[in-house]
Amino acid sequence: MQKTVLNEIHKQLGARMVPFAGFEMPVEYSGITHEHMAVREAAGLFDVSHMGEFLVAGPHAFDFVQFVTSNNVADLPVGKAQYSCMPNNDGGIVDDLIVYHLEEDKYMLVVNAANMDKDWDWCMKNNHVGAELENRSHQISLLAVQGPKALEIMQPLTSVDLSRIAFYSFTTGDFAGVDNVIISNTGYTGSGGFELYISNDAAVKVWEILMKEGGDKGLVPAGLGARDTLRLEAGFALYGNDLNDRTTPIEAGLSWITKLVEGNDFISRPILEKQKNEGVEKRLKGFVLEDRGIPRKGYEIVDASGNLIGEVTSGTMSPILKKGIGMGYLNKGFWAIDTEIFIRIRNRDLKARVVKPPFVKLK
Repeated sequence: MQKTVLNEIHKQLGARMVPFAGFEMPVEYSGITHEHMAVREAAGLFDVSHMGEFLVAGPHAFDFVQFVTSNNVADLPVGKAQYSCMPNNDGGIVDDLIVYHLEEDKYMLVVNAANMDKDWDWCMKNNHVGAELENRSHQISLLAVQGPKALEIMQPLTSVDLSRIAFYSFTTGDFAGVDNVIISNTGYTGSGGFELYISNDAAVKVWEILMKEGGDKGLVPAGLGARDTLRLEAGFALYGNDLNDRTTPIEAGLSWITKLVEGNDFISRPILEKQKNEGVEKRLKGFVLEDRGIPRKGYEIVDASGNLIGEVTSGTMSPILKKGIGMGYLNKGFWAIDTEIFIRIRNRDLKARVVKPPFVKLK
């Protein structure tokens, strides 16, 4: 079991630790709902150092990233980040990721922890252009400060004007006395905030300074449990649940990161182009339960007659709505907003309706 450099800090804070993606990670400290509401109303500090970071450099860096990802890297200027996915040879998803354009001929691919080794092997296998690849996953720590008070908490700790970092943009500067920190306006909660890419040897120092600075402003340490409920309320997909190597970006509602423009000849483009033009038989959709219950991954979705029409891929009780919410793949004919569907929970068919995420209005 791997550990992030903050492992002992989490234990000292009383976190409940669980195995996740090969790492021992904090699932909760003060309670999932408490941490969730802190992020929605103030701020939460997440250790997400288990994520993977691959550097791509050299004169062929652009060609490589353009080939292995579905979005159009030609639209990505230096200082911007781009959500994308890596299709496999059958149109399925190797992983979803964020691409950072660090310098003219240098990119960083931020991948999911559970897929780190698989993604690295995929990149190496498909590096036909001779790009310079470096796996920095075990040298970089990643902290996420999420919530409406993130800027107020973080601004005193840096000379960078955080208000000038637009959404899905980043800069490199000082933070909490540490140089060369990548400060990124991205996140996985829907409540705004920043992510900090720092060297492992600075992670404990930055965590402790952030908690000291933010303690009287409502900042709390937050674990993977709240991260999951927050991302679900925001309608963000999770690899391994809502995305996998058998679901395509078109089926997953990710046509918007599948750019079929001239010159963007990424892996499996013909398969995805055909799906985009001809349509698909199932689509990832959001739903809200109208009956009392909590949907979970793997639950069947049926119509009013009890016919199987889909499967839940993610589900939880929304701390904001106080209702069960979820996402799942639905057969064609059940995609329209407000369509009545039923989630089969312990042999009971609970009424739900199709909605378009996000499930809650976020700032």
